[in-house]
Amino acid sequence: MVLLNIVLRNAKKIDVKYKFLDSIQIQVRGGKGGAGCPKYGGIGGNGGNVTLKVNDGAKLSDVLRQYPRKVVAAEDGRDSKKHCIAGNRGKDKIVLIPPGITVYEGNRHLGDLDKVGGSMLVAKGGLGGRLETGFSSTRGESFDLTLDLKLIADVGLVGFPNAGKSTLLAALSRAKPKIASYPFTTVRPNIGVMELEDGRQISVADLPGLVEGAHRNYGMGHRFLRHVQRTLLLLLVVDIDGFQLSPLHTARSCLQNILLLNKELELYNPDLVYKPCVLLVNKMDKEDSQRTYKEIEDRIHNLAGYNSTVCEEMQSNVVLNFSAVLPISAKHATAEDMDSIKNTIREVIDEHYDAPRLEDEINLQNRCRSQISEQCQIVV
Repeated sequence: MVLLNIVLRNAKKIDVKYKFLDSIQIQVRGGKGGAGCPKYGGIGGNGGNVTLKVNDGAKLSDVLRQYPRKVVAAEDGRDSKKHCIAGNRGKDKIVLIPPGITVYEGNRHLGDLDKVGGSMLVAKGGLGGRLETGFSSTRGESFDLTLDLKLIADVGLVGFPNAGKSTLLAALSRAKPKIASYPFTTVRPNIGVMELEDGRQISVADLPGLVEGAHRNYGMGHRFLRHVQRTLLLLLVVDIDGFQLSPLHTARSCLQNILLLNKELELYNPDLVYKPCVLLVNKMDKEDSQRTYKEIEDRIHNLAGYNSTVCEEMQSNVVLNFSAVLPISAKHATAEDMDSIKNTIREVIDEHYDAPRLEDEINLQNRCRSQISEQCQIVV
């Protein structure tokens, strides 16, 4: 029994070390104001504030290590005294967080912290006692906050499990994600940085596979979809033969999967369907794949028309507008095939966004390394 407890305890430590941490809950408390001194008209010091500040090297795991009880409290203001008429103000508490944090109080969205150096005051300190308050102090604000990390990557790979996203990421970059022929191979994000011939670097996130109902938090649900929001480009990856999660689930064709991915994105956040998007029809090395693709090619390019013919549960109000459709075999792709995909991605990004300057590229590379090094797997 003792040996079993030791094994379980060590296993738990290992799990925590490598667990992908993209959301934490903390309580923030502003400091209490110091008491005033009515005899001398003294003013108590104000309580300190709690502020969140974006730091390039910060991690959510660091926040939990620094505040294991998940309570962040600023210092109380000092009381007014005979020999110190004005009490000192309580010290502020500054919590360092990584870029890409969205702050919630319950269901209320307080704001986004994306840029290094950005900050947000989340709990004000109480007022020190003074004449206007009858020399009584007030308590500082106290809130229960949720800090959600949304990865900032240029490209987000979107697809159902086993569509070949991890294989594609490995081919596009030097990332080495876990690859296997069963659903949910990817259970935490993997980041790769693909490098073009001129040195331009574009970060690509392989995110956990969606399932039908992801917008209702089925499967990886919201943990996946939140990371899609900050990407510049959606890269949809679908299996030419379609997908079936298990014998208990409905088998969907390639076209149906495209529409279902479209709908899951739209139901989670309608703005996602307006993002620049490229479609990769994968596993074209399969038997009869060329024939299957020729049969559906026209409908892929006229997705709105096909959308109107399917059952209501698969229809979207707005269909994705693919900037490019590329039939590929990620598993057997040549260097020329990968270069073609990389150049297409680059062209679509530059078409919709201003091409970055060289110094911005260097800053992006450094930011990706520091932000994602512990949050998920990354290889450049």
